Amino acid sequence: MEHYLGENIPKLGFGLMRLPMKGEAVDIEQTKQMVDMFMDAGFYYFDTAYGYGNGASEAAIKEALVDRYPRDSFMLATKLPAWAGAKNAQEAKQMFYTSLERTGAGYFDFYLLHNLGESRTRFFDDYDIWNFLEERKKEGLIRHLGFSFHDKADALEAILTAHPEMEFVQLQINYADWEAPEIESRKCYETARKHGKPVIIMEPVKGGNLANLPEKAADVLKKADPDASQASWAIRFAASLDGIVTVLSGMSNVEQMADNLAFMKDFKPLDEDEQETIRAVRAALDEYPTVPCTACAYCMKGCPKSIAIYGTFQAINMYTLYGNLEAAKGKYTWNTDGHGWAKASACIRCGKCEQVCPQHIHIRDELAKAAAVLEN
Repeated sequence: MEHYLGENIPKLGFGLMRLPMKGEAVDIEQTKQMVDMFMDAGFYYFDTAYGYGNGASEAAIKEALVDRYPRDSFMLATKLPAWAGAKNAQEAKQMFYTSLERTGAGYFDFYLLHNLGESRTRFFDDYDIWNFLEERKKEGLIRHLGFSFHDKADALEAILTAHPEMEFVQLQINYADWEAPEIESRKCYETARKHGKPVIIMEPVKGGNLANLPEKAADVLKKADPDASQASWAIRFAASLDGIVTVLSGMSNVEQMADNLAFMKDFKPLDEDEQETIRAVRAALDEYPTVPCTACAYCMKGCPKSIAIYGTFQAINMYTLYGNLEAAKGKYTWNTDGHGWAKASACIRCGKCEQVCPQHIHIRDELAKAAAVLEN
């Protein structure tokens, strides 16, 4: 097998999106303790972003990591979100220098165009961020350049075809989303690999949801291994894939760090019996009464109120499966306000959506039910 970028990087990365908090501020002392545990166990890949905590994450990692360890003892990744608040190319490009200043890192081992896909990709084109970052790479301020991505496989194919210079891709991959039509985890992974790009995995535990499974699914894992945490199954599933740089786990406290290190220090890929267990968990999740939406979006093309129909179903399905109302409401806000679509309560019950739905979903009734849960 030919070697690939990141092959020798340990397969657990520290995602710095959900750091421990003390009131409104990052709990720096606990963060330092977690960094020390991570480094002591032989891991050294850290992932932050310009926008995490409005810059608090980058500032925290300066204090907890960069100021305390030799620069060549760790790898630091961060990301530039050209679509988030930049009014012009100059403001978007300044984000790079702001990250450099906030982290004090001197250079970034991995640098990412943040969250490509849907309507966001065009900002990187309009502001010529691709070439700007290639120049920073030539200056030695970036060692490896790639992008993170939230969209379907067709959109990923288009980006990778247009930008073969990208060295890696960061994708949302977990066993629950592996075949999910609205995420296309497997198809996106296969697209990246077809283009010869190694993959960094984000959301392996689906924002914590796969550490809080519904009873039927949880029982499958407990029966297979009573001592293994639910999170361990999810992270090991992701880390067992070929061509992986690392799997980012957004650990929020010392206990989560200890659990992750326990099963990743001497990482063993899932064997066939364990893969079968994961398939059984997926089957158990499929039995729950979720809205059978495939995110084809036919319904939204003719909606006179521009309602985020499949985005609403994605959010309510998350609540049905994992019972986490706060996370479901967050997903709902992102899928509606975050994308310029209307909320479910705007429905005038015209029925145009139901006439074109290949799944024959009673969309009007489902929207009303979702609005009652997600908008209160």
